[in-house]
Amino acid sequence: MTKSRIAAVDVGNDSIKAIFGELEYELNIPNIVARDTEDRPVIGIEELDDKNPLDGIHVKVHSPALKENNVIYRVGNLATKSNNATELDPGSSKSEEDQTLVMLFTTLALDAVKGEFPSTKNVIDASYTLGTGLPLREVKEGKDAGYRSKLVGSVHQVEFLVTPKYQGLKVNIKFNDVKVYPEGFAAYINLVMDNNLKIINKDLIDKRILIQDIGGLSTDIAVIKNRNVDDDKAQGFNLGVSESLEAIREEIRTKHGVELDSRRDVVEIITRKNDRNHIMVKGSRTSVHDITDRILLDLAKKQYRLLRNVWQKNSQTEICYFVGGGAHVLKDYLKTLNNNLDGYNIEFFEDDKESIWMMANAYYKLITDFVRRTEKQKAAPVKS
Repeated sequence: MTKSRIAAVDVGNDSIKAIFGELEYELNIPNIVARDTEDRPVIGIEELDDKNPLDGIHVKVHSPALKENNVIYRVGNLATKSNNATELDPGSSKSEEDQTLVMLFTTLALDAVKGEFPSTKNVIDASYTLGTGLPLREVKEGKDAGYRSKLVGSVHQVEFLVTPKYQGLKVNIKFNDVKVYPEGFAAYINLVMDNNLKIINKDLIDKRILIQDIGGLSTDIAVIKNRNVDDDKAQGFNLGVSESLEAIREEIRTKHGVELDSRRDVVEIITRKNDRNHIMVKGSRTSVHDITDRILLDLAKKQYRLLRNVWQKNSQTEICYFVGGGAHVLKDYLKTLNNNLDGYNIEFFEDDKESIWMMANAYYKLITDFVRRTEKQKAAPVKS
């Protein structure tokens, strides 16, 4: 019997963040796929195996959970170089997209090949106990149950095709158990508890808090009181940063003739430490401040309006935390708006990684606690 390995996976619109085992391995892969053929051109197999597998993920994915089965994909960095690369569209439901599952299975397979599981003739049998999440809106619509049922009870296979170091390996993935958490609740857990679910932030534990999680496709505002998410007042909105990033990408292409591979390139331009909001045009350093400021300020105003509306309905709120990749992108604009307008008590995470990895860290805390409690129950003596 294959021992189940803990996996905490945040399928974010921008990228997948995953933590495995005893915190010993983590992965961050752009959430981009492109359909492909079985033989992608490479120069020399010897040279292929010198490369980083994460830069050449080329897989065939088989699963009864997929609408389109046995499709070959380039994934992550390799997909950004394709003309037919796809990223999740605004308005789509994370729980219903093949791309979410393809990214999830591929990420797990990249962990499984590292030698934690038994293998026979290039086939690895992997078993996971998974902690993951969905936007609040989808959980409130009951989509978490359907998403979970797609995963448990089936075998999902990832075959590595022309991938450095892993070519020819097949990974069969089974789930021992799957927990699907609402994203807003997960953010709260991460704020107040450590990896053993011990309270680390006593100041926050009994406060009335809003957590505004700005993602690529959606925004969740969790309302926390009495140490719980108020399900009735928590709200999910179809407003994320993806459309704005796409608009910036399109305007840079139209105005400067520069083709950026993906939204991730746009994020890098607007968040990097040096040469922020600059691109190279025909070898010359060129500012795109006018484009990014106008489009992102407009989005920040919409996000601020959401905050204002939810705060009005929860007037005894003491603080709002902005989290997620979108909050990282909009941080400066939201701070400026707040200083000039209502002056709410708002907080951001100055550590970029902490904000971006918040969901994956929270799922890790929750799923390890679930495993700990389950094992304790099994070990408890049965009363006669």
